[in-house]
Amino acid sequence: MTRAYDATGGARRHPVRDVEVALIALAAVIGVWTQSLVCVGVVAVGSMIVCRRTAVLVGCLLVGLLGGWRAHRSWDAAAPRQLGHYVGWVVVVGDPAPFGSGLRVTVEIHGERFDAWAYGSSLRRLVERQAGELVYVDGQRRATTSQVRRAQLRHVVGRFELSVVGDWHEGSPLYRTSSRVRTALRTSAESSMGIPDSSLFTGLVIGDDSRQPAKMIAAFRESGLSHLTAVSGENVAFLIAAASPLLRRLRPWSRWGATLALIGWFMVLTRFEPSVLRAGVMAMLAGSSYVLGRQTAVARLLAWTVALLVLVDPMLVWSVGFGLSTGATAGVCLAAPRLAALLPGPDWLRVPLSVTLGAQLGVALPSWLVFHRLPLVSLPANLLAVPVAGFVMLFGIPAGLLSTLMPPIAPLLMAPCTAGTRWVETVAYLAAAIEPSPGWAAVGWLAVVISIGGLVARHHWRGSADDVPI
Repeated sequence: MTRAYDATGGARRHPVRDVEVALIALAAVIGVWTQSLVCVGVVAVGSMIVCRRTAVLVGCLLVGLLGGWRAHRSWDAAAPRQLGHYVGWVVVVGDPAPFGSGLRVTVEIHGERFDAWAYGSSLRRLVERQAGELVYVDGQRRATTSQVRRAQLRHVVGRFELSVVGDWHEGSPLYRTSSRVRTALRTSAESSMGIPDSSLFTGLVIGDDSRQPAKMIAAFRESGLSHLTAVSGENVAFLIAAASPLLRRLRPWSRWGATLALIGWFMVLTRFEPSVLRAGVMAMLAGSSYVLGRQTAVARLLAWTVALLVLVDPMLVWSVGFGLSTGATAGVCLAAPRLAALLPGPDWLRVPLSVTLGAQLGVALPSWLVFHRLPLVSLPANLLAVPVAGFVMLFGIPAGLLSTLMPPIAPLLMAPCTAGTRWVETVAYLAAAIEPSPGWAAVGWLAVVISIGGLVARHHWRGSADDVPI
């Protein structure tokens, strides 16, 4: 039974064990994925056999059925309700992104999302717009004819053919503040680093990789470093660490409220990417657990986060970013501590290596299914790039904002970020260049697995020998 401790040090028991929470989260995912009572029933019965508790059977059934119902509602909502001519205000959803020679922008009209492609004068009017802003347009709403499922997974119900793009207005105060921060960071980076490096900097700091060139995107994928430009728990942790000197001055409940507000604002800043949703909600649950005097395992927090998010937004089950983020977190919190205890060598090498191996183990299946690759060079590349990328994440936001306030010394303030960004970029390009062919990569991974298996066996034999009485 999992234990927690209250503020006075007394032990309290969680009513639901960690493994039971994981099974409930699995039932939610299966319910959303299959929308099948049979599949949910199989998971529920299996959960009862494993845990020997009827309450787990009932919980898995209820959560699985709820997940199937929510998924059915979400797919129904992915069909357009109104098509045809529209003139009026639309809300920009997500920042416009380059798409070939044009610009793709997602807009919301009466609660429905449409993808629009802008060229010429429309492009010039929309290129500087940001999420949350209002734009006056004239155009036609039509049904999506290609890549329908991919659009539906983004809650997009159709396409909007732009005829005229008119005036615009700023959005809510929350979106205005986040947009100004994004603009300030982008401006500081472009003035200090240039376009290619600045696009990587904003990707590392706030997940804004929309302006990265295709060559850079390919290099990061081939080197196994693409996760660095997807905002995750590391970014959220650095944000809270940077704000901790101020947060520590507050009373516990005020600190909790301020922490949740800060995380929520950061989620708006990073445009609610699936990976930051996972990280942000998980951090909120961790903060809530702490203020209630509970010590909650990371794996338990992850399971509750997955269950909650897939029930709120079932489309996340098919999100590649959400799957990779969840898998990497599971690998780090479950496999990394065990690997750290088995691997030889000093702590400064053993600990980061175990974290890297654990993360790679967690993302192995989704990476192979989606990208059909698991780069062998990702092991050394992550060891070399992740610590420096972490520094850029931690130092980047304050340095970028200060640079906009003090332009004369902006290059000096941004110099550490410039050096760190170029280091990460260099590692990605070099690693992509030396990545072996798929066949040799498979041989390399086999050698890694055999080596780890040998270390595990040696550890087991040593433990058995130590237990033999003399």
